[in-house]
Amino acid sequence: MPSPTRRDSWNGRPHAPLPAGLRPWLISRDSLTARLRAHTRAFRVKLLYQGLGHPLPDECALLGIRPGTRAWVRDVLLCDGDKPLVYAHSVLPAPALRGAWSLFAGLGTRPLGEVLFTDPAVLRHALHFKALSARHPLFRRLARHATASRLEARRSLFHRRGRGLLVTEVFLDPPALA
Repeated sequence: MPSPTRRDSWNGRPHAPLPAGLRPWLISRDSLTARLRAHTRAFRVKLLYQGLGHPLPDECALLGIRPGTRAWVRDVLLCDGDKPLVYAHSVLPAPALRGAWSLFAGLGTRPLGEVLFTDPAVLRHALHFKALSARHPLFRRLARHATASRLEARRSLFHRRGRGLLVTEVFLDPPALA
């Protein structure tokens, strides 16, 4: 991954200290969707937004698009019933919708993880981590769902047929995952 600015840097390791029990959730390279399905009684995806939007500057840098360029953005909550556990934010350069990631626009409430981890053409790159404070734009988008003043997040870039998709997952309720 290219290096974003220091202020927006994401690290190759989770920040310490972490809430009890959260580390295994953060560092697992397996499907978060599959893990949540196994851990919850009533897993569901709540769609918050899906459509054209403006990625954050560091997201543009990772995806190789100019700042200010519109991209396809999908924001969902991964829930146990009505209880939000994880906020997932995905960004895809718009041209990739006509090719490698054409199914992305029609996901609706279908979990993206079901697509990413069942398609052998998808390559996942390294996980990167960040503790989001109330000043971070993603934190502000989901503040009403947050139970803490700092939220642990991870992100990784996925490639399919040479086209990148950036997925960021923000853990909203670590005690529920322990």
